[in-house]
Amino acid sequence: MDDNTDLLFDLPSVSRKKVSAAFDGGRITSDGGVALLALADRRIGIIERIAGLICDQRDPALITHSVASILRARVLAIACGYEDANDLDRLRGDPAFKLACGRLPDSGGDLCSQPTISRWENAPDLKTVIRLTYALVDAWCDSYACEPEAVTLDIDDTLDVVHGAQQLSLFHAHHAERCFLPIHIYDTATGRPVAMILRPGKTPSGREAAGYLRRLYRRIRGHWPNTRLTIRGDGHYGRPELMDFCEKHGLDYLFGVTGTKALAAKVEDIADPIRVERAQTGAAAVRGFAETRHAAKSWKRQRRVVARIEATPLGLDIRYVVTSLETPSPEEVYARLYCARGQAENLIKLHKSQLKSDRTSCRSPLANQMRLVLHTAAYWLMLTVRDAVPKTHALAKAEFATLRIRLLKIGARIRETAHRVRIAFAAACPDAVLVRDIATTLRPAPA
Repeated sequence: MDDNTDLLFDLPSVSRKKVSAAFDGGRITSDGGVALLALADRRIGIIERIAGLICDQRDPALITHSVASILRARVLAIACGYEDANDLDRLRGDPAFKLACGRLPDSGGDLCSQPTISRWENAPDLKTVIRLTYALVDAWCDSYACEPEAVTLDIDDTLDVVHGAQQLSLFHAHHAERCFLPIHIYDTATGRPVAMILRPGKTPSGREAAGYLRRLYRRIRGHWPNTRLTIRGDGHYGRPELMDFCEKHGLDYLFGVTGTKALAAKVEDIADPIRVERAQTGAAAVRGFAETRHAAKSWKRQRRVVARIEATPLGLDIRYVVTSLETPSPEEVYARLYCARGQAENLIKLHKSQLKSDRTSCRSPLANQMRLVLHTAAYWLMLTVRDAVPKTHALAKAEFATLRIRLLKIGARIRETAHRVRIAFAAACPDAVLVRDIATTLRPAPA
């Protein structure tokens, strides 16, 4: 690690005393809370699960950094806000990161450098990358103590702008960007990630999306043969191929569909009184709900379509949802069930914006998919730390960026002696009690 002790600078004086600064404080870390992430990893074992699927053909006698230690350093750095692999060139000697990766802060060897990480990001072949993606599904299934009665999965794609000649990147006219459009699938009720799939920068076709759903369904059924599954998505996924697949395999679904003249005509008897009521009362908005049976030309059968009808001074706005559910009222289907999919967009924001999973700058799509796997592992660690926060605490539902500032970016001095390692956190830490409580919750039980 480079020596920064000669980086001297002055600050404005205080009470007529000169203030100078230098990076010569010794073994101090600014990421003392990374110890919480290490405890979270020990609890869920996500990094060992991933590392165990990557074939290591190196001579065991010559290995300095195991695959698990390499991936652990990378994932911990991502969770702490260091999304680029070259950040490890500076962090490889950080005492807190070394301790979190199972190395003594002073006498232990430094962690791996950026070239080592980059080689392993590009090492997995297609079969390995597929196994790693399935491993995320397995981790989600294993996060339940027993088979759940019912689970709702939200599927959506998101913009991932590229800057270069990455394979699979395409120009998307709607976004006016060259991009990927990776698919994210979440268990929105718990906030847990299920699958992240890198794909070209074009809207997925029904056949393509049905193929992803088919493979996901088979994997989940290997764990949970009896769980009732519901798939929820916006208009991109209201395709006949997905609906046919869901009906064939007994899955429930709620998908947005594009309005047509035929659909509008079927709900006109409900829409017209709503329009008249708004005009007579002068209300800002009048909302109503309707349902009908509808079969587009590309559909094999009639299906239930629910309409949300809203009249405003700007005109009539109608949103349609096609569903396999027969019993809830149209208002419940739209307002309570379908609109809940909006939470998936918040989860994508955590994954993409706050953990920087859109840093898919490798040329190879396999390496970029590997990066999605590593960023998802970091998501799991952050989620596990947040789940350990007491439900009554203000941070129990905090975003990852807030958790990072409050719980991970904590100054600490780490001392190693002959018999122990002592972490001295900043005495003025505002969340000292919470950090202690989380560490106690995540700490493994004595053997």
